[in-house]
Amino acid sequence: MGRLITLEEFILKSQNRFPGAKGELSQLLRDISLASKVISKEVKRAGLANILGVHGTTNVHGETVKRLDLFANEQLIHALSRSGSVCMIVSEESEGVIRLRHSSAKYIVYMDPLDGSSNTDVNGSIGTIFSIFQRLSHPGDEPGLADLLQPGHQQVAAGFVLYGTNTKLLYTTGLGVSEFTLDASLGEFFLSEQEIRIPKRGDILSVNEGNRDSWSAPLREYWHHVRFVEPLTSRYIGSMVSDIHRTLVAGGVFMYPESAKLPQGKLRLMYEANPMAWLIEQAGGVATTGTRRILDVEPTDIHQRCPVYVGSPETMDVLLRFLRNR
Repeated sequence: MGRLITLEEFILKSQNRFPGAKGELSQLLRDISLASKVISKEVKRAGLANILGVHGTTNVHGETVKRLDLFANEQLIHALSRSGSVCMIVSEESEGVIRLRHSSAKYIVYMDPLDGSSNTDVNGSIGTIFSIFQRLSHPGDEPGLADLLQPGHQQVAAGFVLYGTNTKLLYTTGLGVSEFTLDASLGEFFLSEQEIRIPKRGDILSVNEGNRDSWSAPLREYWHHVRFVEPLTSRYIGSMVSDIHRTLVAGGVFMYPESAKLPQGKLRLMYEANPMAWLIEQAGGVATTGTRRILDVEPTDIHQRCPVYVGSPETMDVLLRFLRNR
């Protein structure tokens, strides 16, 4: 067995593959990993620390806020504020843009601090999602809407942290998807898999089937097809991080489609769909809204929603044949 490679070593080595890189993005990724270690520790002791349960407020989407949501949000904002490389943050937990004192800084971070937090009270797996863009405006100018509303293919880094049996961090900078596992005894993330490839075909369908009565007719026909004609196994955790991680490892299809109740879908484009779509594509998969590539959607709002269909290329081909009938 070779020497273990830490996340920091891997980031610094990868930085050398980008001519002219000055280390700001590397530092930013290390800051996110540091915050995730703190969040992971708190998640493990959440029941004892009395921070499970609801906070008594709702976020911008009208969803009940958990105490752990706020803790994760605060830790990430604190970590990102320290580096001096971030000028603006957009969080699922905040209605507006969080402008940091470093207004000339290079990067903008979108984040879902604690995805799947409804799972915390039942000891289910949860996660953190992040997406990083480089500002378009001149550093001497105040960053604005054009910097925020960039399509997903302009991301410079994206990833997620999964707080489960192990704490895992997966990220990409456009050079494939790498996975790191936290050794809690040492407080270090170590490289556990490099250049993850999603299976070309998978036998798992991950979707909230309780909503199918409000799906379009072609989507209901697809569901019938994969139940009774070419059956897929149903697996749905209710945390996008957990479901996407399983899809990357085992293959298949994850989807949160549009419906009569949610015509634009439920998932947010900028800090859920875009980062996950880039990870899936970097691993050799397909990520679409059902009508177009997710990473090509031109955003109009920081909290914009969109339908999400991602997964193994051959398994997705079957789904897309049905969706084209709409």
